[in-house]
Amino acid sequence: MLFFKKTRQIRYFIFLKDVLTIALTGFGGANVHLTLFIKHFVIKRKYLTEAELMELQALCQILPGPTSTQTLTAIGFKLGGPVLAYLTLFVWILPASTLMALAALGVAYVDKDLLLKVTFFIKPMGIAFIFYAAYVIGRKVIDSKMSWVLMVVGAGLAFMYRSPYITPLVILLGGLVTSLKFEQQEKRDKNPIKIEWGNFILWGGIFALAITVGSITKNLPVRLFENFYRNGSFAFGGGHIVKPLLFNEFVEFKNYLTADEFLSGIAIGELIPGPTFSIASFVGSLSMREWGVSGQVLGAGIAALGIFMPGILMIFFVVRFWDQLKQYRAVRASLEGINAASTGLTIAAGISLFEPMATSTLSMWTIFVTFILLISTKIPSYFIIIGGLVLGVILNV
Repeated sequence: MLFFKKTRQIRYFIFLKDVLTIALTGFGGANVHLTLFIKHFVIKRKYLTEAELMELQALCQILPGPTSTQTLTAIGFKLGGPVLAYLTLFVWILPASTLMALAALGVAYVDKDLLLKVTFFIKPMGIAFIFYAAYVIGRKVIDSKMSWVLMVVGAGLAFMYRSPYITPLVILLGGLVTSLKFEQQEKRDKNPIKIEWGNFILWGGIFALAITVGSITKNLPVRLFENFYRNGSFAFGGGHIVKPLLFNEFVEFKNYLTADEFLSGIAIGELIPGPTFSIASFVGSLSMREWGVSGQVLGAGIAALGIFMPGILMIFFVVRFWDQLKQYRAVRASLEGINAASTGLTIAAGISLFEPMATSTLSMWTIFVTFILLISTKIPSYFIIIGGLVLGVILNV
C-alpha cells in the first residue's frame, strides 16, 4: 500500500514538473499550448489518449474562461483529483502572472516605442505558432468529408462574425451536425447521470457576494475582484477575447490605464510563456498604482484570482459528469464535429491576427520561416521566440 502511495506521489511530482516546464516555455497561447500538452502528456507520459485530450480541449472551448488553464487543470483533476488540480493551477499561472506583475511595476521606466520595435517579430511568430497548432491538430482529427466541411465552415463563420459568442456556437453547431450520425456508434449500457452542483453554486455565490460587497463598501480591491471575476465569467473564446474585454473596461470606461500602457502590456505578454489571461495581473497592478508598490502587488494578485477562478469552477463542475455523458451515442458522435470546428476556429484566429500585417513583407516572411522551422526541425519554441527578440534588438537598438 505504501509503495503504491509513493508511486502516485512520484507520478504527481513528474506531472507538476511537466506543467512548470510548459509554463516556462509555452509561448503562443492556447492553440500552441495544446501541441505541448500532446507532446508531454499524450506522447511522452501517456497520461491520456490524444482523443481524450481533444475532448477536454473542445469542452473547455465551449465554456467561458482560459482554455489552456481549464484543460490543464482538468487533466490534473483526472490524474489526482481536486488537490492535484489546484496545485496544477498554481504552478501553471504563477510564472506568467508574476512576470506580468513585475512588468507593470517597471513599465513606467520603459520606452514604449522602443518596446514595440524590439518585439516586432514576436507577433508574426505567434501567428505562425497558431497555424502550426492548426496543422498538428487537423492532421489528427480531420479524417472525413464531413469533418473537412465543418472545419472550413467553422473557420469562415469565426472569421466573418468576430463575436466572443461565436466560439461556443460554432463548436456546438459542429457537434450537433455529427451527432446525427449516432447510429454509427456502438450501443452501451446507460446509467443515470449524477450531477454535483457544488462548484456551479460556488461560482454564482462568489459572483453575487463580490457584487454586493463591492457596491456597499466601494472598496477598490473588492470592486477590482468583481470586475475581473465578471470578465472571466463571460470570456468565451480564450485569451484573444479577454484582451478587448479588459481594454473596454479598464482603459476606455474606467481610465485606470492609458491605451499606450495597455498596448505595452500586450507586447510584453507576447514575450511571456504560459496563460494569455495573465495580462490581467498587469492591468490589475496598474489599476492600483495610487496605492503604491504594495497596492500594485495586491492588485496583480486580485486580478489573477478574479480572472482565473470562474473558468476553473466551471470546468470542475462539468468534468465530473462529462464521462457519464459519453455513454450516449449522440454525444460520442458529436466529438467528430466538435474537434473539426475547433480546428476551424484555430485557423480563423490565425487569419484574423494575420490581417493587420498582410501588407508587411517582413511579417509575412517571418510567419513563413517560423512555420517551416516548426514543421521541419526540432528547435524548441522558446529558442525561436528568443531568436526573434534578439533580431528585434539588433535591428532597432
